[in-house]
Amino acid sequence: MNLRFLTNFLLICFILLITSCSQSPVFKEYQTLSRIGDQQEWATKNWNDDGWDKRKPIVEAGEVYWTRTPIDILKAPEPLHPYAIRPYIYGEYEVFWDGVLIGKNGNPGQEVLLGPEGKMLTTFILPTHLSQEGEHILAIRSSLYYFPDHVGMRVDIANYDDLLTDRLIETSYMHIFAGAFLIASIYFLFLFLSDKKEYPMLIFSISCFLFFVLNLTEFITTYVPIHYAYHHIRLEIKGVLMFSISFLIPLYLSKQFPIPKRKISLLIYAGILLFIFFIKHNFIDFTTRNMALSMWFFSFGITIFGIYKKMKGARLVMLTLFLALLVNFIIPFEVGIFIGFSIILLGMFYLLSLRIKEQRLAYQTSLVQSTRLRLELLKKNIQPHFLMNTLTSLIDWIEESPKKGVLFIEALAKEFDLLNQIENQTLIPISQEIALCRTHLEIMEYRKEINYSWQEENIDIHEKIPPGILHTLLENGITHSLPQEDNSIKFKLIFESNTTYKLYTFLTFASVSTEKMKDREDGTGLKYVKARLAESYQEHWKFSSEPTDHGWKNTIKIYS
Repeated sequence: MNLRFLTNFLLICFILLITSCSQSPVFKEYQTLSRIGDQQEWATKNWNDDGWDKRKPIVEAGEVYWTRTPIDILKAPEPLHPYAIRPYIYGEYEVFWDGVLIGKNGNPGQEVLLGPEGKMLTTFILPTHLSQEGEHILAIRSSLYYFPDHVGMRVDIANYDDLLTDRLIETSYMHIFAGAFLIASIYFLFLFLSDKKEYPMLIFSISCFLFFVLNLTEFITTYVPIHYAYHHIRLEIKGVLMFSISFLIPLYLSKQFPIPKRKISLLIYAGILLFIFFIKHNFIDFTTRNMALSMWFFSFGITIFGIYKKMKGARLVMLTLFLALLVNFIIPFEVGIFIGFSIILLGMFYLLSLRIKEQRLAYQTSLVQSTRLRLELLKKNIQPHFLMNTLTSLIDWIEESPKKGVLFIEALAKEFDLLNQIENQTLIPISQEIALCRTHLEIMEYRKEINYSWQEENIDIHEKIPPGILHTLLENGITHSLPQEDNSIKFKLIFESNTTYKLYTFLTFASVSTEKMKDREDGTGLKYVKARLAESYQEHWKFSSEPTDHGWKNTIKIYS
């Protein structure tokens, strides 16, 4: 992993840790009391609220209710730096401080007539003469027309400038995270499109993108005014995003560290997430916390299995899981969940980097192997004993029948010309490979004076195969076979295809020598065929070679 990138990431985490940790509080909040009704006198500081309810009120849609909260200011504000209050309330409300109206958000009690007004987060300045050290009363007149079952309140009091800027700073750092993972999402999506079999890259790309959207969804209220009537849409989106990320991360790890009965385990885990998602669907904090916790435990189990099996990267992923857990103990959940996810995604990125490194090494190895195979193809056909035997036969034919000697030379020249054309190719047209085989049979007829014949069935001239593999099987058939009673050896190539695979069947009709069967099974010819198939089709092929009643049968199955 890039050391500079990791250092910058840890630096940002440290800054977030500092900015997220609360400064020394300037206030102390006591028990909130509530009452359904609407009397303006309830805002006064010295009102007798002994009969008020300590529980959250159960209100009807649009019904006005009041809350009163005693608050101690622990330290008087500095000159020119007044305190401000930010209520976190679901609804429209008016805020009274020591009986003085200091601000309003919407029109409580009139939402039906005037429609939705106000926004989720609003900050109100406290008058300096009302925010001195000592006890004060915060009274809030509220109504909740759209979601009456979401009554609740908490407040934050701090320096006005800090209250405005702290969340903006926090949001800016979190959006730096979001932007980095958006870029990663696009990058790995393009990598996947270049090789659509690399599903871990696709899962990682989707996870990064969902993390980006989750980040925007969480912090959008900082700079976009959202009325509480539409806030539930944001919460629904957040819940779906958390569900998706909580499932994708273990899915990704299960592909990197394959566990027994993976599909069944993932189905059970998906069922657990769905249960958490719907059990208390209206309480998004409960839902997100428990889905994140479930994701951590399931990922932990998969990683433990990876460590047990000594799989690459498992120990580092385990470290990221523990770091993510530690962060959520130190930093408030609203920010800690994002830093924790970021750390886990970095662990996933490390696993992908290992995979890409292995692919690069495999590619370099394939280049070396490809060069070796090309040399092997030439070596097989210009080896000394082949040339010596061919030239000896050529001399005999020139002496006995000059015309056939000329044909012999032309066939030999044609074969070398074809070999020269295909030596640098990974795949060649099947027609070119068949032409090479036919030319080689002409040469061997002159050399061995055996009647060789070639037959084809259902051949698609548009298909391509690795060079020299049929030629190699043909050579094996010539070398390891004896002619039939009529002094002939026949070869037949059959092609079949469907949506699943393509099948080449190469038959040799001859008397096979029992002594030569053992040599054929592990010979260099079959090793060459398998190496060429692996080079072109990786693991998506199957090769078999076996004796039959009529001679020998070779099958090459290439999967789609």
